[in-house]
Amino acid sequence: MSGDRPGVRAEGLRKSFGKVEALRGVDLTVPKGSVVGLLGPNGAGKTTAVRILATLLHPDAGHAEVEGIDVVRDPIAVRRRIGLAGQFAAVDPNLTGRENIEMVGRLYHLDRGTARRRAAALLSRFELDEAADRSAKGYSGGMRRRLDLAASLVGEPGVLFLDEPTTGLDPRSRLGLWDVIRDLVREGTTLLLTTQYLEEADRLADSIVVIDHGRVIAEGTSDELKSQIGGDVVELAVGRHADLATARRVLTGLGRGEPTVDEAALRLSAPVGHDGSAVLADVVRGLDAAGVEIADVTLRRPSLDDVFLALTGHVAESDAAQPAAGAPAAGAPAPRRGRRSSRPTGQEVDQ
Repeated sequence: MSGDRPGVRAEGLRKSFGKVEALRGVDLTVPKGSVVGLLGPNGAGKTTAVRILATLLHPDAGHAEVEGIDVVRDPIAVRRRIGLAGQFAAVDPNLTGRENIEMVGRLYHLDRGTARRRAAALLSRFELDEAADRSAKGYSGGMRRRLDLAASLVGEPGVLFLDEPTTGLDPRSRLGLWDVIRDLVREGTTLLLTTQYLEEADRLADSIVVIDHGRVIAEGTSDELKSQIGGDVVELAVGRHADLATARRVLTGLGRGEPTVDEAALRLSAPVGHDGSAVLADVVRGLDAAGVEIADVTLRRPSLDDVFLALTGHVAESDAAQPAAGAPAAGAPAPRRGRRSSRPTGQEVDQ
């Protein structure tokens, strides 16, 4: 294989479930030893793309390779090179943590001794030593996610797919999992991370691909995407709900884009260009003249939240998922030896 061949490459991927177009021509490249964040709301097509790359679904059109191997023509060879941790921790609650990982090792056709040694090493790495011989049904959500990720590494994959790995975790567990992901990449693992958490993509990804309604709508580094907004952002909170409309008019007149309004939090924000300090003073004076009670006001650099809103017109953590697509399409390759995956569900397909 060529030394500069990417870990993952997809070109023109399309996939439909009935009338629902989950993917509409997605292009994606993940350089070896890097993290690419696939960012988008629920229903954007992220999980469908991952399932195609992990050989769990056949694309309707397009081409995809993992470490130079075609995912449709040679799925078994692909499975020997990848690990997959899905949205839902695929652990057997009736087995201990140690038994779960050893079982996966045996499914990889490791001998008992090797499976036992890898299980011990992974349990230690993910700080599950003390709980190793306890039933997984008693594990917290964070512990289950760590156990699932540990199991995905039993086969020592060169490419790892993490599909929203921190969904539902508390902040402490999320930060701990981020540290593990950083360590894996430092060791040379190629990683495709799907997430709807903008901060997660900002912290972990070398580059970001934004996907919405089955299409790639932007890509680049975090800084490159933020530069599309340009300048600063004024963010403020008002003291009364009745002041929201007035504050919006003031921001509309002084900003460089339509303000974003969070009615529940009584907060508004708007891009204001590169002369943010001067505009901030004008905003404060304008609000004061209009009799608006200001609870808080700040000037900040654009975030990925601002980028996503500007690109899509809605926030990233959307509940507007596509209709459920059901089971994998006929002819999709069934799980076989040499790969690790979460149990596929209809809920996962529609993402």
